[in-house]
Amino acid sequence: MQPDAPAEPVTASSQGSARPGDRAADTTGALASAVRVVSGLTLVSRFSGLARDVVTARIFGDSALGSAFRAAYAAPNLFRRLFGEGALSAAFIPQYTTIQRDDPAMAAKLANLVIAALTLGSGLITLLIEIVLGLRLWLLPADADTATSIRLIMLMLPMMPAVCITAILGGVLQVHGRFAVPAAAPIILNLFQIAAGLAFYIGLTGDELTTAYIIGGAALLASVAQVVWSILALRGVLKWSAAFRDAVPAGRTVLSKFVPVLLGLGTLQLNTMMDTVIAMWPLWVGPTMFGRPVPLDASSNAIISYTQTLYQFPLGVFGIAVATAVFPLLARTANDAGAFTDTLRRGLRLSLFIGLPASVGLFLVREDLLAVIFGGGREAFSADGLERAQMVLAGFSIAVWAYSLNHVFTRAFYAQGDTKTPMRIAMSMVALNIGLNFTLIWPLREAGLAWSTAATAMLQTVILLILCRRRLRVQPFGGVTAGAFARIAAVTGVMGAGVIGVLILLPAAESWSMHLVRLAAAVGAGGIIYLAAAVVLKLPELRWLMTRAPRGPGGSGGPGAASIPLD
Repeated sequence: MQPDAPAEPVTASSQGSARPGDRAADTTGALASAVRVVSGLTLVSRFSGLARDVVTARIFGDSALGSAFRAAYAAPNLFRRLFGEGALSAAFIPQYTTIQRDDPAMAAKLANLVIAALTLGSGLITLLIEIVLGLRLWLLPADADTATSIRLIMLMLPMMPAVCITAILGGVLQVHGRFAVPAAAPIILNLFQIAAGLAFYIGLTGDELTTAYIIGGAALLASVAQVVWSILALRGVLKWSAAFRDAVPAGRTVLSKFVPVLLGLGTLQLNTMMDTVIAMWPLWVGPTMFGRPVPLDASSNAIISYTQTLYQFPLGVFGIAVATAVFPLLARTANDAGAFTDTLRRGLRLSLFIGLPASVGLFLVREDLLAVIFGGGREAFSADGLERAQMVLAGFSIAVWAYSLNHVFTRAFYAQGDTKTPMRIAMSMVALNIGLNFTLIWPLREAGLAWSTAATAMLQTVILLILCRRRLRVQPFGGVTAGAFARIAAVTGVMGAGVIGVLILLPAAESWSMHLVRLAAAVGAGGIIYLAAAVVLKLPELRWLMTRAPRGPGGSGGPGAASIPLD
């Protein structure tokens, strides 16, 4: 399926005289440069996010308040991931990119229209939900824990319009090649919350309940600061105006694609939200489920929610960074079959190059990682909570590679204007995930939610691969790509064996410091072994990440870049 309007191929490929090797070099350099920018700043963002979670987890722990706080944060955070990491930008970027090439003034009108409509729509939705929750508190009796959960949701829900606006502003910046500002925006959110959390430790915020409201308020203020940050970055790029009537037809096109994209790209986030709803069942619904005692408790949501942040760390830093960087390139090469296929294959290879070792590594170090992050000193989790979290992280970690590939595959469909196929697949996966959730929680408790999410993600990868070939008539895996995947798997196996060996040689951990030693040794050894093996086997993916972007039309992209083999 072709997009609504032709998209300009990347750099040299847009020139009739461009050679395939030049096209490969330019694509590789542009993609690698964007991945480095997004990954680097996202790395800082994720570290600050991890610090935020450590601070709040050590205040609230795996308690009912911890579960309530994480559930309240989940709603606006869901929208941040859906919009900031995909759905709205995925519907908007192809249309904006095409119009920007031919008519920059009309593109500016489209951006203004979408921002205005988004502000109004998300504001009305927020107001409606606030009224419903307010009536729930007023008309129906609720115990203290349930009431606290509802009040925290009402406090943090107004973040939703702000994070949505920040996301679309970030999409505009990305089209203009400015990846740094949107990638850095979450750092603002994290720093505000860290500051509010640290105030608790020096006695400025009172008890844990008061601190929860203060941290929630800090998150709300930070979301407004993100909007201001993004607007300032758009000076000289976007002209603000309310005269956007001419852009209404293009706006309708964006809207028509938004809902399918939202459902298609947001499978993981929708599944995560379902995990929250089910994990909060004891607090929101009651002690029974389908006539049986619910196998979860007040700690379940805190355990699964805080543990989620650990697998989302490599996914956000690298997996989504690759998909974010590759999407504008896919949109620009949509009408050039060779360039499009090449860009897709490179995106998939980079995703697996990072995602597969992340899956194996997280699985192997989960016990020490959880003990270091959520144990020791003022422990965030109880001993029982840490043990339960190990099973949760094991489930989530095995599919980091699948989450990463799914983001790239889905964006390939969107770049070609096909939003319905990913939507249908995604909705099927959500339905399957819900069924597995209610099946697996009985033997596995909250870990069943993690294992069902992983299982549906891996199945989704297989289905997207098959339909990519049938619907887009693109062959993601040629001979070279299949061989590259095999080599990445082999290198990952060597790394995993090395990590296991290190963990066996080290003494069992009986203290927080020993867990830290084991974790540092395993991660260090795993990283060194993986990089060394990649160099020995001459995996081009490592070189791609180091390739510089071309500095002009037909730029070389760096020495040797043109010799990178194509399928």
